[in-house]
Parts: sequence; C-alpha cells; structure tokens
Amino acid sequence: MPVITLEVPDTLARRLESVRERLPEVLELGLGELSPLSTQVYSYILEFLASGPTAEEVTNFQPAPEMQARVSELLEKNRAGTLTEIERTELDKYMHIEHLMVMIKAQAHLYLASAS
Repeated sequence: MPVITLEVPDTLARRLESVRERLPEVLELGLGELSPLSTQVYSYILEFLASGPTAEEVTNFQPAPEMQARVSELLEKNRAGTLTEIERTELDKYMHIEHLMVMIKAQAHLYLASAS
C-alpha cells in the first residue's frame, strides 16, 4: 500500500491518531461525502419541490435519466459484489432520497384521491 504524508493541524492530528488503524476507511468515507453528484441530486429534487408542483406533477416525478443510469450501475455493482465503500455510501444516499420521494408521492396520491 502506498504511503502518503500529509500536513494537518494539531487538533486534526489528535483526532486522526484515535482512528489510525482505520484511516483508509475514514478517508474513503470522507471522500464519498464530497461527491458532487449527491449535491446535484439533492438540488434537482429541491428545485422541483420548490417550483410548487401540483399533486399530479409530484406523482409523475421521475429522476433525471443520468441519475437513473447511475443508480442502475450502482445496483448492478452491488449484485456483482464489486461495490466500493464510496459507491455503497452513494447508493445508500440514492436509496434514502428514493424513500423520501416515495413518501411524498404517497401523500400526493392521498390528496388526489380525496379531491376526486
């Protein structure tokens, strides 16, 4: 495994010392949190919700094609057992977002059913 030397503030050095044996995992998870795709996904959904969609528009909402493609890719890697920790974190985020959207869509369906 390659060795990398970093300069970090003293306070961070003390925190890292306590997880010395898990540094590769800590770095990989931290890098996963920096994924710009996650920000794009949240922004895409927030912009849609902020636009004041009707209940019908909410029930018809679909993620962007590139988001759907990425989820399919991650699910395939998961089935094949080749998902990295960073990808696992990304997939977990997608699943969390999907769960929230399912709940929002369910409420929209209830609203539409009661309005008719």
